Amino acid sequence: MRAELASELERLKARGVTPGLAVVLVGDNPASQVYVRMKGRACGEAGLHHETIRLPKQATEAELLAVIDRLNGDPRIHGMLVQLPLPQHIDEHRVLLRVDPGKDVDGFHPSNVGKVSIGDPTGFRPATPYGVQQLLLRSGVDPTGQHAVIVGRSNIVGRPMAALLLQNGPGGNATVTVCHSRTRSIGAITCQADILIVAIGKPQFVTGDMVKPGAVVIDVGVNRVDDPSLKSGYRLVGDVHFEQARRVAAAITPVPGGVGPMTITMLLYNTVQAARQWGDR
Repeated sequence: MRAELASELERLKARGVTPGLAVVLVGDNPASQVYVRMKGRACGEAGLHHETIRLPKQATEAELLAVIDRLNGDPRIHGMLVQLPLPQHIDEHRVLLRVDPGKDVDGFHPSNVGKVSIGDPTGFRPATPYGVQQLLLRSGVDPTGQHAVIVGRSNIVGRPMAALLLQNGPGGNATVTVCHSRTRSIGAITCQADILIVAIGKPQFVTGDMVKPGAVVIDVGVNRVDDPSLKSGYRLVGDVHFEQARRVAAAITPVPGGVGPMTITMLLYNTVQAARQWGDR
């Protein structure tokens, strides 16, 4: 997919346009710092202009909004994202509303949420659900007519994932069930899934007996669990018990290394889309 993106970048650069992405990081959350470094590295490898703006944890909301206003008006920046989570003293909703919808490559602005929900192709699809959809399609898994069960209803993964799978078009036309923290007998529902997508933020929550034989399992979760046998003292696991589920599933994504690289790739795709659309504004 990144090779395909390279040809698109060449076409844009021939018109004098180099897509630009800005990432704003507030504070020193270790996971956020890793994600931001990965995004910057991917932009550099792809040939995108990229900037990372770091603000201290004690930065005020007004200071963050001023940075967003500056980036909204910067013609070199076509896409922008504010790395979440934000410190508690900053209103996340107010911050996300401040980002120009035409530069909102995370797809969190209500304008883009609405566009994605109705299938408007000019809307920015959140990178993780978009990546999951592409992962399915490019692995030969057509959701059409299949029962997709999503575990988790967050605005970042669960809800937009449902919207994408419901749409009438490639990567859509699934029958979708969304489970969450108030769902009763989750295991009885996940066992019905032809495609099981788990994004609940609980390590190894889905066990092998919760997976339908022959199902396709997409594990979006990334969790640290203690492991004294390793030098780091911990290891990364998903929301699915991989060793149990792999014995039952027809296909399953690993953690780390499955959905994560797709998320970064789709962020690049969204930035290129933003640059392409910017000239039409």
